[in-house]
Amino acid sequence: MIDIYRTQTMVTALELIPPKPVFLKNRYFNTTDEDIFTTEDVLVDYKDEYQRKMAPCVIPMKGGIPVARTGYRTERLTPPYVAPERVLTVDQLNKRQFGETLFSKRKPAEREAAILKKDLTELSDMIDMREEYMAAKTLFDNGYELRHYADEYGGNKYEEFTIHFYEEAENPSVYTPAVSWDDGGEQFYQDLRVMVRSLKRRGIPVADLLMGENVAVELFKNDFLLKLLDNRRVQIGELAPKEMPNGATSYGKIIVDGTVLEMISYTLQYTDEQNKVQNLVPVDSIALTAPDTGRMLYGAVTQMEETDRKFHSYTAKRVPHVVSNVKDSIRTLTEKSRPLAVPKVKNSTISAKVLF
Repeated sequence: MIDIYRTQTMVTALELIPPKPVFLKNRYFNTTDEDIFTTEDVLVDYKDEYQRKMAPCVIPMKGGIPVARTGYRTERLTPPYVAPERVLTVDQLNKRQFGETLFSKRKPAEREAAILKKDLTELSDMIDMREEYMAAKTLFDNGYELRHYADEYGGNKYEEFTIHFYEEAENPSVYTPAVSWDDGGEQFYQDLRVMVRSLKRRGIPVADLLMGENVAVELFKNDFLLKLLDNRRVQIGELAPKEMPNGATSYGKIIVDGTVLEMISYTLQYTDEQNKVQNLVPVDSIALTAPDTGRMLYGAVTQMEETDRKFHSYTAKRVPHVVSNVKDSIRTLTEKSRPLAVPKVKNSTISAKVLF
């Protein structure tokens, strides 16, 4: 008989459960097998920026001239520890579960596997939202601040976890417009031109204009933009709203200095530690970036197993852990993860608050 609470069994089961769609992580922070580490710490390799060096000209018959290889920097980082948990009691097993008939004859033991699957899925969804938060902060703030809580989530006992992907005193990937974008004029287009050029000069790809929901409302009633799009002699873009996978909306494309930007709005919200609803993408801000601009890394999880009372390390995105209290008939399921969202290239995204 299969032990459904064996860690490796639950890890395999999690891999078979379809992941929750999350737009920012899936589009900008993919994960490969090389991004899942066998140690708690992860190695972050990223270049300061793309370099476009010219090859040397050499006198004929003199062979060649050595050139240096492109350099990169490696940092050893410890990802934050994410660990939501659920408690299962006998009383919960005796209750009718969601979806069961009113006079269900299912026995508590029969409900156990169904509850385990539901808990694994919901805890994994919570971790997905934490990763989506980290992805959003990396795009808009070039880093993020988290809190490691000691007992109560949202309580007063915690340790700060702060990571910045820049060395300056302030984030260098922030652009400050001179005029708010709700003025109806052409300043927004000039701002986009400056931001696009700053990335292109460094050889960094730019393909997406990621917008907060208020920015999208103001931009698509802008008289200057509407006139540009209505100009039949100059193809400057098109408005063609459509739903994208994972909850985002594409409003079409706009061409800035020959660069085609897809205009994307993402309105997904989350509930923070203080039980307040927040927007993942700031409603009054934008970010210029491109797909696959970063990576989502995972450190290994080490835990003691009940079966042999020994420590085991697991290399996976999600690692379940079950602890039983036989005396009180309580079973606690914790789903652990050590994710870290990082950019591939330093300062590869530019953000700006454009409504003020």
